[in-house]
Amino acid sequence: MFFVTPAYAEEAPAGTAETGAATGTAATAAPAAGEVNTETGVPGEEKSGIFPPFDTSTYASQLLWLAITFVAFFVIMQKVIAPRIGGILEQRHTRIAQDLDEAARLKAQADADVAAYEAELAEARAKSNAIGTAARDAAKLKAEADRRAVEAALAEKLKAAEGRIAEIKAQAFADVGTIAEETAKAVVEQLVGGTATKAEVASAVTAAKKGA
Repeated sequence: MFFVTPAYAEEAPAGTAETGAATGTAATAAPAAGEVNTETGVPGEEKSGIFPPFDTSTYASQLLWLAITFVAFFVIMQKVIAPRIGGILEQRHTRIAQDLDEAARLKAQADADVAAYEAELAEARAKSNAIGTAARDAAKLKAEADRRAVEAALAEKLKAAEGRIAEIKAQAFADVGTIAEETAKAVVEQLVGGTATKAEVASAVTAAKKGA
C-alpha cells in the first residue's frame, strides 16, 4: 500500500488509475481533493487501555530488567558507594578517636598544671609563714636585746647617779659640819662675847648631832 499525498493525487493523470487496474497491480484509488491517506503499508496495532507495567505480556521483560537493575545497583553499592561510605566513616571514627585522645591529653596536662600550681602555692605559703615566723622571732630577740641593753644602760646611769648623790650628800654633810662649827662659833662670840676654840666648837657640834 502506498502513501499518496493530495498534491500527487492532483497531478497524476486520469489514465494512471485505469492503467493500473488493467495491468492487475494493486493500487488504491486516488483520494479526493483535500483528503489525506495515512496508510503506511504496516498493519495497524490496536491500542489497549492497560497501563504498560500492569500488562501481563511484558512481565518477563520487566522481571529481567528488574534483575539486571538490581544486580547493577548492588554491584555499584558494593564496589563504589559502600567503600566510600566505609572510608568516610572510618576517617570520622579515626578523627573522633584522635580528638578524644587529644582532649584526654590536654585534660591530663591541665590537671598536672593545676596540681603543680597548688603545690607551688602551698610551698610559697609555707615559705611566707616561715619567713614571717623567723622575722617575728628575730624582732622579739632584737627587742629583748634592746630592752636589756637599755636596762643595763639605765642601771649604769642609776648607779652613777647614786654614786654622785652619795658624793654630793657626803660633801653636803661635810660642809654642814663646817658651817655648823662656824655658825656655832659666831653665835658663841655674839652671845658670850668671848671666843671659843675650834676643838670646843667641834665637840659641841658633835654632841648636838648625837643628841639629835
